[in-house]
Amino acid sequence: MSKTEHPYSLVTEQDGIVYVSGATTINYDTHQPIPGRREALDAALNEVERRLGTVGLGLAQVVKVTYYLIDIGLRTEANQQFEQRFSHPRPARTVVAVSAIPYNGIAVIDVTAHRSRTRTATA
Repeated sequence: MSKTEHPYSLVTEQDGIVYVSGATTINYDTHQPIPGRREALDAALNEVERRLGTVGLGLAQVVKVTYYLIDIGLRTEANQQFEQRFSHPRPARTVVAVSAIPYNGIAVIDVTAHRSRTRTATA
């Protein structure tokens, strides 16, 4: 997707806090949905990770993750992905059921990250 296709930034930073716009479960070259539930979620999180990389960060700096799912049953795969891809202490996380995703995707993942390298668990 070219930057001109969207009226927003794919990633933006303010005072060391990095906001990554939602990445969906599509092939970004063809705009076609990725087949397979886990494969689709992995594609979306890989895109989030790619966007973080454009500002020199990675998943280790993520402090908040939101999953938007068209089927709340995808929560199982989202939980597995979250446990495998994020280390302790894991970021805060929210899962929201939605009625539709652009480009017929099955999920959107967005994150907030911070330039500090240390996350601390408080609960």
